Amino acid sequence: MTLNQIRAFIAVAHDGGFTAAARALGMSHSTLNSQIQMLEREYGAELFHRRGRRVELSALGLEMLPMARRMAALEGDMASLLDDSGKLRRGSLRIGAVGPFHVTEMIEAYHAVHPRIKLSVTLGNSEVVLDALDKYVSDVGVVASRFPDARYHMQLYARYPVIAFVHVAHPFAKRESIALHELAGQPLLMREPGSTTRKALEDALKAQGVRVQVAMEIGSREALREAVARGLGIGTVSQSEYVADPRLKPVPIEGDLVSTHIHVCCLRERRESRLIASFFDAIAACPVALPAPL
Repeated sequence: MTLNQIRAFIAVAHDGGFTAAARALGMSHSTLNSQIQMLEREYGAELFHRRGRRVELSALGLEMLPMARRMAALEGDMASLLDDSGKLRRGSLRIGAVGPFHVTEMIEAYHAVHPRIKLSVTLGNSEVVLDALDKYVSDVGVVASRFPDARYHMQLYARYPVIAFVHVAHPFAKRESIALHELAGQPLLMREPGSTTRKALEDALKAQGVRVQVAMEIGSREALREAVARGLGIGTVSQSEYVADPRLKPVPIEGDLVSTHIHVCCLRERRESRLIASFFDAIAACPVALPAPL
């Protein structure tokens, strides 16, 4: 059974004959007749009683007609859905992000251009974000580093320095900045493996030959901030994601040695998807909101 056969069946039933139905569908009488005959032969069924030039629906045809009309209506609904999606009048875009700061301003920029597209956001570290892309759980990712992997298309969005932050009673709280090597001997509170902020810091420490003491691994920014606020050690964070707290003091690291690079990414094979491409286009025109001075 094909949709062409269904449309032919509905037309003949509606117009009461093959000639009028063929004219309405813009096809020849023989082609239309062939569509109905193939449908009847396929199932060994009689859909019409043929009385000369007149045709009447059989009992089976009468029972089938409302179902056929529903199928035709569903086809029309699907065509409308696909057309709306292609023209970005409807649809949904799933975004995975390493933090709320950047993705919120991206959503604002995108919504201004495509207000009818539904957006959903899931937060996690970069490994989680990329895994969601691989599994088609997310369409677009926002990560804090560029990954040299041919599977992904990566577009730079912004670059931010990584800073330290301490309890207000810590000796570093009285400083305007610290050198990277001064982290040696200090109890560092680190994000979990997979965090790009952690990797950026570890790469910079290795390059400078600085060895540090990791006092604790903590799986979220919020928990890490609370641990620093309780005096358990020193934390690090991208400057753009630092949240002011009267218990804490942010301290820049001298020399601009540690930084994160915010990238928007997707699977390379999906880059030309109209919905995904529309997100890249929208953020390309988005002025990056730089963090306020510390």
